[in-house]
Amino acid sequence: MANSKSSKKRARQSIKRREINLTRKSSIKTVIKKVLTALDNNEPSAKELLVQAESQLARAGSKGTLHKKTARRKISRLAKKVAQATQS
Repeated sequence: MANSKSSKKRARQSIKRREINLTRKSSIKTVIKKVLTALDNNEPSAKELLVQAESQLARAGSKGTLHKKTARRKISRLAKKVAQATQS
C-alpha cells in the first residue's frame, strides 16, 4: 500500500487511468468488429464505420492507451481490408 502523500495520489490516478483505458480499448474492439462484420455482409456502411474506427484508434494512440505504432498499424490494416472489399 502507498505510504507517502504523492504515492497515494499516484495510486488514485492509476486506478482512474486504468478505467478510462479499459473503456477506450473496449469501444475500439467493438468498432473494429462492426467494420469487419460490415465487410463480411458487403454493407456500404463499412467506409463510415472505418472513419469512426480510425478516429478512436488515433485518439487511443495519442493518449497512450495503445502504442502509437500499434494504433497506426491497426488503422492501416482496416483501411486496406475496406479498400480491397470496395474494389471487388
